[in-house]
Amino acid sequence: MSRPLKVTAVSGSYKLPSRTAALVEALTQQLGQHIPIELHSIELSEIGSSLVSSFDPKHLPVKVQKDIEAIETADLLIVATPVYRASYTGLFKHLFDLVNYEALIDVPVLLGATGGSERHALIIDHELRPLFSFFQALTLPIGVYATEGDFENYKVKSETVKARIELAIERALPLLTHRELVKTASLQAV
Repeated sequence: MSRPLKVTAVSGSYKLPSRTAALVEALTQQLGQHIPIELHSIELSEIGSSLVSSFDPKHLPVKVQKDIEAIETADLLIVATPVYRASYTGLFKHLFDLVNYEALIDVPVLLGATGGSERHALIIDHELRPLFSFFQALTLPIGVYATEGDFENYKVKSETVKARIELAIERALPLLTHRELVKTASLQAV
């Protein structure tokens, strides 16, 4: 790749430390072991109170505006949310309500979620994929779901989840490098 991949990672947890933030960190670290990345991290716990101050992104604090811009200009989004009542959090949804609906067309999105038990694992396919389908984003085929028991001291300890993270990144890499090659070729043709 000619330049680092612009990755925006969103952790939808209301608190820090959190298992969701730990999952996002594990995903970004695994990706960074394979290709150069320029990472912009968004912790919902840090911007949540500012996020609800306006429904117009132009009237939000500058930091939140920059976070929204980082989402809208990313080469890759890594997003994860905790499961609350079988869905993503309201603030997570509100953050994406503020994103321009055309900004994510064809942008790859790696999905993740954390929950108290395996019964919430379908959130990736039944909640997150439809949300990003609205944006016409390209949700990557392998998502990562983890439960409370998969973490120790806010680090992924489960070998199964670690293997799933590796598989998700492994399956994403050909698409990411192909997109970069196509983008570079398009720019050179101009």
